[in-house]
Amino acid sequence: MVTRRPVDKSAKSVFRVGLTGGIASGKTTIANMFGELGAILIDTDLIARNVVAPGTEGLQAIVKAFGDEVLAPDGTLDRRALRSIVFSDETRRRELESITHPRIRAETTIQMHTFGGPYQIIVVPLLVESPLRNAVNRVLVVDCSREVQLARLLQRDAESYDKAERMIASQASREERLALADDVIDNNADLDNVRRQVRKLHRKYLLLAA
Repeated sequence: MVTRRPVDKSAKSVFRVGLTGGIASGKTTIANMFGELGAILIDTDLIARNVVAPGTEGLQAIVKAFGDEVLAPDGTLDRRALRSIVFSDETRRRELESITHPRIRAETTIQMHTFGGPYQIIVVPLLVESPLRNAVNRVLVVDCSREVQLARLLQRDAESYDKAERMIASQASREERLALADDVIDNNADLDNVRRQVRKLHRKYLLLAA
């Protein structure tokens, strides 16, 4: 188990699990399984979309930094165009993160302190690199092999093998995530197996929360 700073005293009444994993590892599917069992979900991917929605300061800052080419015709953020820029240029990726990450953390913190529930699942893809790791009681890593990750990514987001490799390389390594983990869900297997793992951890988190 990795030692973390104590959770903020004002937040101790709610038990929090930080759920993380590499891109295309299946975090959303597994988070939804916990939600079906009664956990409160706070998804930073969803928050990330909201903080750059049309009319927000976040979107205005991105357009100012990256130009109108990252806007879709309907005025929303063209995520594919933005990915093409940031996943091929580390400096530009860091520039994007300097715009989005503070806004995401601020809204996540608000939701953590506003929502109740038997326990909370905080979905944070980049938890290894995020200060939010110190705001959770436990870290749950969704793990799968690199081969499975690449196959899912090629099917979902990446136009080429090289781009998929760059997207994976832009995040913390599998080894770094597993080193941070208190709990691990193996998502190489079928969904029935994954559901059994989720149910077992759900019972464990209820006990820990009590």
